[in-house]
Amino acid sequence: MVEDTTQWYASWFDTPFYHILYKDRDYGEAQLFMDNLTNYLNLPEHASILDLACGKGRHSVYLNSIGFDVTGVDLSENSIAHAKQFENDTLKFQVHDMSKPFGKTFDAVFNLFTSFGYFETDEANLHTIKAIKANINEQGFGVIDFMNSDYVIQNLVDEDVKTVDGIDFCQKRTLEDGYIVKTITFTHDNEDYKFQERVKALSLDDFEQLFEKANVDLLEIYGDYKLNKFHKDSSERLVMLFK
Repeated sequence: MVEDTTQWYASWFDTPFYHILYKDRDYGEAQLFMDNLTNYLNLPEHASILDLACGKGRHSVYLNSIGFDVTGVDLSENSIAHAKQFENDTLKFQVHDMSKPFGKTFDAVFNLFTSFGYFETDEANLHTIKAIKANINEQGFGVIDFMNSDYVIQNLVDEDVKTVDGIDFCQKRTLEDGYIVKTITFTHDNEDYKFQERVKALSLDDFEQLFEKANVDLLEIYGDYKLNKFHKDSSERLVMLFK
């Protein structure tokens, strides 16, 4: 059994299996979200955007294609190595830990698709909020797009199997010590694998406390990618706009 749960996001995200499992994500919906968000923020032409935890860069590439100067950063060296093939004069990628300031400021900082809450301590989550604030210029905005934990917990699917490229991924979901844990097991080339995803089930109240400690102003809260109002019990997303 090949198992690696130490700093799970660093190991799991760096495997090819992660990208196989999630390759059919709805990027049309993601692009609609980017259109809605950038239009709503009324970002100036060629505005600078930092895409935090950008993965293989698909959303950075789209943001760049609609006219923005984009920097995509991620902890995964493999993901950044893949993304670098898309670089141009206004699109750059580099390995970076999002809990630390990047060293320059941007018109907008996006942390998208539940790429938060991986850390084991509240302090690390707070450092990330503070780092985002440090990355925003005077006119800029920060956006965190997180799952609505209340909705996810109420609708948690205990177990299912997803078959992609001939691999049967068995997914088991549990709530453990305030974390939503997904255990993923599968066999490939006669080798058994086991990975875990652990995301802290942060609520809007939790984020509000983090924002207050980081001296961040929460401006708007949305419940989906069409920027409709947030409802605690029925919204699938928790999208927060702040500065």
